[in-house]
Amino acid sequence: MNLTNHEKPIHAPGSIQPHGMLLVLEEPELKVLQVSSNINTYLGLQPQDLLGQPLSYLIDPQQAIAIAQQLTGENTRNPLKLSISTDRGKRYFDAIAYRTADEAIVELEPIDSPHETSFFSFHAAIAGIMSQIQSTSSLPEFLQLVAEEVRKLTGFDRVMVYQFDPTGAGCVVAETKRADLSPYLGLHYPATDIPQPARELYARCWLRFIPNISAPSVDLVTLNQQPVDLSLSILRSVDACCVEYHRNMGVAALLVIALMQEQQLWGLIACHHYTPKYLTSEVRIACKFLGQLASLELANKIRQQELSDRVKLKSLQSELIESISQASNIVEALIQPAPRLLSLTNATGAAVCLGNEISLVGATPSLEEVRSLIDWADTQVSDNLFATDFLPQIYPPSVEFKATASGLLLLRISKIRCYYILWFRPEVIQTVTWAGDPNSSFQLENGSIRLSPRHSFERWQETVKLKSLPWQSYELDSANDLKTAIVGVVLRKAEELAQINQELERSNRELAAFAYAASHDLKEPLRGIYNYSTILLEDYAALLDLDGVDCLQTIKSLSQRMETLIDALLRLSLLGKAQLNLQATNLNELLQQAIAVLFASRPDAQMSIRIPRCLPTIECDPVLVSEVFSNLMSNALKYNDKADPWVEIGDWERSGEPTIFYVRDNGIGIQAHHHETIFKLFKRLHSQEKYGGGTGAGLAIVKKIVELHGGKIWVESVPGAGATFYFSLQ
Repeated sequence: MNLTNHEKPIHAPGSIQPHGMLLVLEEPELKVLQVSSNINTYLGLQPQDLLGQPLSYLIDPQQAIAIAQQLTGENTRNPLKLSISTDRGKRYFDAIAYRTADEAIVELEPIDSPHETSFFSFHAAIAGIMSQIQSTSSLPEFLQLVAEEVRKLTGFDRVMVYQFDPTGAGCVVAETKRADLSPYLGLHYPATDIPQPARELYARCWLRFIPNISAPSVDLVTLNQQPVDLSLSILRSVDACCVEYHRNMGVAALLVIALMQEQQLWGLIACHHYTPKYLTSEVRIACKFLGQLASLELANKIRQQELSDRVKLKSLQSELIESISQASNIVEALIQPAPRLLSLTNATGAAVCLGNEISLVGATPSLEEVRSLIDWADTQVSDNLFATDFLPQIYPPSVEFKATASGLLLLRISKIRCYYILWFRPEVIQTVTWAGDPNSSFQLENGSIRLSPRHSFERWQETVKLKSLPWQSYELDSANDLKTAIVGVVLRKAEELAQINQELERSNRELAAFAYAASHDLKEPLRGIYNYSTILLEDYAALLDLDGVDCLQTIKSLSQRMETLIDALLRLSLLGKAQLNLQATNLNELLQQAIAVLFASRPDAQMSIRIPRCLPTIECDPVLVSEVFSNLMSNALKYNDKADPWVEIGDWERSGEPTIFYVRDNGIGIQAHHHETIFKLFKRLHSQEKYGGGTGAGLAIVKKIVELHGGKIWVESVPGAGATFYFSLQ
């Protein structure tokens, strides 16, 4: 598409407005290279009379020196009062001299008197305006006051303040006017009404003045035929498109003052008059100065408003972060109470996604719709912070839930872990009132689409759907700050957990070392107690009564039991320091050896052993794994009250998963609430007198060996119907 609207660059039209004269000079001699053709009107000279002549040909040497000083920057952009002698007497002018990249330019505007306006009256007027402006409490109040003061200074029929939105479209946010004129306040103007080149010139020059929009332009007569850059010119002629646009509005005179914020064009003060109207240079300077001061105050007002909003959000954010840092569950801390998370970005709904867990707050799409939205964001959104107030335009499925989520603010905390927070805003159907149909700015000519001045400025309403209220920059900042806080809290908790684990490992090592030393030292006196009890029973039993013999038998039995416990402790402590001796091990051979040892130690045991199929050969520590099978078979034999006890040993292979081994019996079984606790050290489910007693260390040792191999162990059982122990070894 070829989009054009100007025949010539608007900064170099080759002509000026007729209410002044313009000279283009070559430095350093200040020789006249170009001159406006209306010089005859003001001075009675022909352009050819001046071309090639020095500036002193036109004005006296002292005035030429003043012009030269202004060109050097010693007196910038303030008009000089000049007088020029003509055949019709002396004429007075306001003169402004400035330099472009290639030439020096002097602009002359005729005035009635050489006397300057009092600086003090000018200062007093501006100071009074500034005092009022600074006292305004809100941005709308401030802009309205600016419009009213500009109208007082200029006397224009209508003064408006435009504000540009991010798309470049404008809206009238303040207005003062003649009572009989129709209001423009609240009307929207498309971005095409002020093309980008015009915006750039406004940003550079602060002020544009057109006293008579219908006045014919005056050509520049030139020696070198080079177009001159008139970007900084006060007299620059008016583009035909601009002339037609304002004629269609009925405007005869125009004054535009730029409003800047952080070196960007924020808006315009646009003044319309419906008959030609001339302003003196002093008034224009005052307007320009007022525009510059208003821009400074504008930045303050916007900062104050944003600061107020930011302080409010910061307070909420601090409260939320404190809750997160103190909570054991981050999700709960985020969503309780729900309004806090929503207020953080002024949203109506939110979804907190941590892995597969998604929590919804407020008005949101369904859980599945949120999952699909996150899947889409994973592939289509690269930024960690993403916001749109027009989600259906980029994600069509969201039309189905436009009532809750036409606006989306997405915060990605971790893509790998799938940590997201999403905020939603509902569709807000808006009626935008344009100053005329904005689409009429385009016309098709010879296959090209051209910008064209609109012919109608009657109110034209457009209904905007599928959009939410826009997200503000400070709301995005608030979301981003929350991410930083969450990451910080998660990292801090991870560090705390690592420190706890490190401390726990150190404690475990010390405990294992103590258990080993204590157990080792206790074995010798226990052995002595056992031996002396045996000697007393063998050599002196006849000298004791029956109670004495029973006491000695009890001492002997207790010492045996204590030695068994100490042996278990020693074994467990050694496992804590053990290094696995991994090797390829045929479990069938290992199991046969374990069975042989079991029956050798219990020759009277009556239990059948079933092995449905051959076990695999795996990488493991054969000594330790043999102990696992021995312990589990021993328990199966011990805790069995059936007439025909049996135990079955097998494996369960799964594709791509570690092999699961099992030891199943038909014994007394284990109640469900003991399935976890039976693996704890010294946890016994029965009294010492039942089932031959036990140390309560066997299953703890089994679990330790399994975990050393990187596996896990668990039990399934029904009381009275046996138990099945499952374990993996990797």
